[in-house]
Amino acid sequence: MADIDDEADASVVTPFERIGGELAVRALVDHFYDLMDLEPVFTELRALHPATLDGSRDKLFWFLCGWLGGPNHYIERFGHPRLRARHLPYAIGIRERDQWMACMLQAMHDRAVDPALAERLAESFFGTADWMRNKGG
Repeated sequence: MADIDDEADASVVTPFERIGGELAVRALVDHFYDLMDLEPVFTELRALHPATLDGSRDKLFWFLCGWLGGPNHYIERFGHPRLRARHLPYAIGIRERDQWMACMLQAMHDRAVDPALAERLAESFFGTADWMRNKGG
């Protein structure tokens, strides 16, 4: 995500800074997984995850920090994200993609992410979520 902004210009505020830094990213990720765990509309998405979501919460938090232009916690722990390869073991189709997007959109709305930033993030999230699809339907 950070590559969307011109990092050569030191005055550019990263999406990580715009969203509110680590505390805000953690709150967004926690709300995302709370919604996934509690809302029946996200059943298929929830089924792709382990019984406990603690590890998933941490990995998405670490990843998003770096993706948004903040600290590269994920890369420091695991190396290159290799998102598609890491998601290949899970059957991800249009329904799962759409549930992930709906859950993240709701989480961003509920956490009062600036609407312009949320729209920009949603576009990037959709491209990545669609790239994760590995089954029809």
